[in-house]
Amino acid sequence: MYTQLLKTNIAALTKSASTRAVFDMMLAKLICRISVAVWLKRLAAICYALRMSRFVITFTVLLVGLFSIEMLEPVQAAVIQPFTGWLATVSAAIIMPFDDAVVASGRIIEHTTAQFAVSIEAGCNGVEATIVLIAGVIAFPATWLQRLAAILIGFAAIQLLNVVRIISLFYLGQWNIEIFSWTHLYLWPVLIMLDVLLVFALYLRYLAPPEEQPA
Repeated sequence: MYTQLLKTNIAALTKSASTRAVFDMMLAKLICRISVAVWLKRLAAICYALRMSRFVITFTVLLVGLFSIEMLEPVQAAVIQPFTGWLATVSAAIIMPFDDAVVASGRIIEHTTAQFAVSIEAGCNGVEATIVLIAGVIAFPATWLQRLAAILIGFAAIQLLNVVRIISLFYLGQWNIEIFSWTHLYLWPVLIMLDVLLVFALYLRYLAPPEEQPA
């Protein structure tokens, strides 16, 4: 009888020791997995910070470089000024079916009846906003085809809004010069840059991988 009881106690102790060993092993595996997950999270954070640093540096270098190129006299004479004159011509062409007193000459749009004119100067042709968009698009990782498509679509969106800006200012100036000045100096620059941010945000959304749907 005592022998049977001793065997039973030994078996129980052995089973308890085996269960404890299994528990210790599972706990060690859990701690190991948590440690790996923490280090992976830290590594991902470091990689993200490096990518952001690379984006900021590339964006800044491109921005400075492109603005420097834009300010060169040959570039102004061969590209910027003719493009600005083309903007004035397009804006006047849009207005003329509704108001035949409007004429365009170079960068100037004039209303012959109201004796009022606006001149499209640097900062009003959307080139600077386009440069900001180009720098952001190129700095962000993507294929060159995707970058080119984003730049072309963004340029079209910026210039479309810019033509609306030119026409609205042309008539605001004839109505109230104070409102014209405030809108020209404060409202429209903000709207143009918001247009740039919207295009860039849509571009990033397009590049983002599709979200997995839960089963």
